[in-house]
Amino acid sequence: MTYSSIGGLLPLAASLSLQAALLTADLSALLHLRKSSGGLGSPKSELQLHVRARTSLEKLDEAVRRSAEGGWLKRLGIEAKSWDELKRQVAQRWSGVVEAAVERLGKEKLTKEELEELEALRDRLNDDKVAREVIAPALLLIQAEKLGVNEESLRYFAMVISGAIGGDGHVSAALERVELASGEREIALLWAAALAAHGIRAEVKDIGRGFYVVASGGDAVRLARLYFLFGPPLLEGGDERVINHKLERAVELGAKGALNIRWEGLRRRTEDGPVAADLTISEGGVEVKYDVYLQNKVELRFRSSNRGRVELAARLLRRAGVSAEVRREGGESKWYVYATTDMLAAGRKELRDAIAEIVREALARGWVDAGKAERWLEKLESGRVLMEGWPKYLVRLARSGALEVKYQSTNPGNIEREAQRLRAMGLEEDIHFTVKMPEGGGEGYVSILKDGLMYAAWLSVHGEGKRQRLAAKFVSYILKRAEKEGGAVYEKALEIVRRGREVGSLKLEGFEKEVDGRLVRVIGGGAGLERSKSGKTLLRIKITAEVGGVRGEYTITFGRYRADNETIGFATAKASAPGGREADAERFSALIKALTGKEPRVRRMKDGTMLLECSREHLDGFALYAELADAVMKWLEKTRR
Repeated sequence: MTYSSIGGLLPLAASLSLQAALLTADLSALLHLRKSSGGLGSPKSELQLHVRARTSLEKLDEAVRRSAEGGWLKRLGIEAKSWDELKRQVAQRWSGVVEAAVERLGKEKLTKEELEELEALRDRLNDDKVAREVIAPALLLIQAEKLGVNEESLRYFAMVISGAIGGDGHVSAALERVELASGEREIALLWAAALAAHGIRAEVKDIGRGFYVVASGGDAVRLARLYFLFGPPLLEGGDERVINHKLERAVELGAKGALNIRWEGLRRRTEDGPVAADLTISEGGVEVKYDVYLQNKVELRFRSSNRGRVELAARLLRRAGVSAEVRREGGESKWYVYATTDMLAAGRKELRDAIAEIVREALARGWVDAGKAERWLEKLESGRVLMEGWPKYLVRLARSGALEVKYQSTNPGNIEREAQRLRAMGLEEDIHFTVKMPEGGGEGYVSILKDGLMYAAWLSVHGEGKRQRLAAKFVSYILKRAEKEGGAVYEKALEIVRRGREVGSLKLEGFEKEVDGRLVRVIGGGAGLERSKSGKTLLRIKITAEVGGVRGEYTITFGRYRADNETIGFATAKASAPGGREADAERFSALIKALTGKEPRVRRMKDGTMLLECSREHLDGFALYAELADAVMKWLEKTRR
């Protein structure tokens, strides 16, 4: 029996959020996961969760029983041996759940009708469809009252919320927004209260077909950090069919929050023993203390019998820029994460600086060999990236301010090798990169165009198989090279990569945003390529939206113009629209600004026609939406000289 076919009882998102909660400690049997897989913290369990997730009511009863005997439910003081008993236990506590929800949401903000709807949920818990959606946020509210907010409770909270986000949720790093979807207002309110109980403010928005629970700005960043720290694994380099792209966007969004790195306690147990120090990485109230050893190389270690703590240690290291993986120690029930000098040298500046301080202090005390210390410091201070197989690419800003990414060599074989590697990644010559072979003893080059880096970033998220893996490594390498240059170079590279990764990450349908006092609601849209009478390839974008309460059909046509093949989009305000051309132009402009973040240029012609003009920046904004992304990418490829 699959999640999506349990008698039609539950939406997948609600099921996953509840199952994630139950699986946090001891209920892996629910999804036929082996104990040795490490629960939700391992690639194997993630694969089964999304690809082979099967259960039965008997397994669910067993899962509840195990949790009540020694897992999450026991920590909450809930004694239940079956799913039906769990529903009854929650129903008995319902007045407390509602009281907690009202306190978190603010009684003055709730209408009488909303309060009555929340109270009425208790009598609907016999309906499995309702119970599967309600019990997860209800348990989170019970948890907040009983356990408070600490690392343990945040771990449970994040594992529950990751199921909801992974189902019908949405993450946008560009808009700093995390959304959960719900069909009923009272259930959306319950989720908003559960979020508030764990320090995340969120709004409940009516989108016509249902409700969104929306966390934005700093709250979205905090939620994304928790999702990253405690949610399902990203599976970098794993099976491309189950790589968690929402989690990738959560990583990028969570990176906007603060990461603190400090060290202390330099020590040496014996005169000739290794030098050691404690290094702590913390974020959002969660911290992990690592051991740093200076021997033949710099080694950073974290070891524990608690797989979850080691997974957290690995994730914090990845946030610090170190590619670290959780490994099992022999046949023992011990887990560890490990990084050495070259891996640490590829990390963030804050980490490199902390490790360098440990080395300098040990050198000052005469505890390490000066030659070794000098080599370690050289690597750490330069931030050298040792990515196997990649030659040194030049990453800098040209005089025009454009990002220049280029590999140069006098060896024709080396140039051809790089060109072949880029082709294998999925990039096309003269569209995504250009090649100049060496002549007369001079240098040749392979130059990555802006669209090429954006496309590589897109492939690193949406590609398949070898292409995806090559693109992910290439993009990571270029960002490391840009980070070494620092300043404007890194910011420019990061912006291009971010745009590429975000292509197709949003949805037009259901989009809602207030712009200049007008509420923009997008109903739907699409895009396609057309041929003009002169033979020019055009991109036609059509969007149905309600702007300021007025519904309309909006069309924007992009083409390549002028000697430099500039990307320009044109739209015409309709005289027949409510309020005439002026009003239609204002609504059209608000729609474009809402979707792309940038107002179009509006021009009034001599005959009274009003034209709206869009640039490449607008097109990049439109490319973020799944309904438009494919057509935009195809058009850019077909029309680039």
